[in-house]
Amino acid sequence: MNAIQLISITLLSALAAHAQVIMPGRCPKPAVQENFDAARYLGTWYDIQRLPHAFQKGECCTATYSLKSPGVVGVLNRELLADGSINSISGSATAKNPSEPAKLQVSFFENTPPAPYWVLSTDYDNYSLVYSCTDLGVLHVEFAWILSRKPTLPEETLEELHSTLSSIGVRVDKLLTTDQDAAFCSAMQQ
Repeated sequence: MNAIQLISITLLSALAAHAQVIMPGRCPKPAVQENFDAARYLGTWYDIQRLPHAFQKGECCTATYSLKSPGVVGVLNRELLADGSINSISGSATAKNPSEPAKLQVSFFENTPPAPYWVLSTDYDNYSLVYSCTDLGVLHVEFAWILSRKPTLPEETLEELHSTLSSIGVRVDKLLTTDQDAAFCSAMQQ
């Protein structure tokens, strides 16, 4: 077994243990939102569905975006954990290339490489479809989020967004639905 195969198997095992979605081959290069307007994207978004991953285990998940400085968006992700505590993490996002403003790079920790945060589609007022993918040699690990300005999203909108994800090879059957029930999530309002 050569070194690349060994590294790939090791990474695959580690990521699989943390419920990541790992696919063969390189990351797809989907089209992103045309004429993306970061100013209109600011505010709070509710997580409706997402691909599973190790760093988001709670319910009632929200992402709030604010302008930190010109070209830098502040990110605040919050979730309600099973023990009733609220987990939050802050970071920042920037467009790597100003000519592609929907292809953001998000960072949450110093001295760690940023992760892609690509807005594939949004109408700014109701929904957003976000995709992230990182190549790992002969494999890639992918993330996707369906976000809404409200705790719910119409079924027809979900179907359209699922179709977009399917068209780039994302397994929509792997999407997890986030509990956004008002009574259950009331602790998040405190």
